Amino acid sequence: MPELPEVETTKNGLAKLLTNKIITNVEILNSNLRWVVDQSIKQKINNQTIRSFSRRGKYILFNLEKGYLMIHLGMSGKINVVDINEPLKKHDHFLLFFENIVMRFNDSRRFGSIFYLDSLSHVLIDHLGVEPLEDSFHKNYLFENSRNKTQNVKAFIMDSKIVVGVGNIYACESLFKTGINPKTKACKISKQKYVYLTKNIKKVLTKAIKAGGTTLQDFAKVDGKPGYFSQELSVYGRENENCFNCNGKIKRIIQNQRSTFYCPKCQK
Repeated sequence: MPELPEVETTKNGLAKLLTNKIITNVEILNSNLRWVVDQSIKQKINNQTIRSFSRRGKYILFNLEKGYLMIHLGMSGKINVVDINEPLKKHDHFLLFFENIVMRFNDSRRFGSIFYLDSLSHVLIDHLGVEPLEDSFHKNYLFENSRNKTQNVKAFIMDSKIVVGVGNIYACESLFKTGINPKTKACKISKQKYVYLTKNIKKVLTKAIKAGGTTLQDFAKVDGKPGYFSQELSVYGRENENCFNCNGKIKRIIQNQRSTFYCPKCQK
């Protein structure tokens, strides 16, 4: 599933190519995504200029002259901007046309979503937590919000009502760099450890964005190229491989129905 760095990478790519472009046509080839795409979107956004792009959690926001187009990539979604004459691909569901180019939303598993918003308010974003790369995610934030949390610390930092966008890959990597066992209860982590964890979450996400995100299976950038952060992973996807720090074996366990990778020696 695309996480914050992949969504940020996609948003940045779209901003470079489509800012101040006029939408000349809209086609909905398949409206059966996670939620049915409202056909009225075509009339609402056609002939509008895209003023800018922003992101809230894992949602990409097209800031239009009037209202907003909000896209979530789901589990396998990706957005490409290609020449207007390039043939369609299987699973191309939503198209935005411009003068000489077309933006295509492709989603093989159809867990993505597309909405038009009159204002920046929607049930899917109204209750999201703080952004991890903004000042609101300060050094004491995690400690202050964890005191009554008995869930494991990995689930805690992945809770979008606490902080957005720290998905499975980056949670594993951040906990490893901080030396925190992912099975530890959130309320049992010290204030100093949370200070270090906050710094590492920011560092890991920033580095991943610079690398263009992580391509494991489906994700590709707007230009179709993969993200290269997979080459920087310390624990994720490295079950039974040697730890780069202690030469011990990386272990994989299941937490909250997801794979967790960690080093038992470094993360006691």
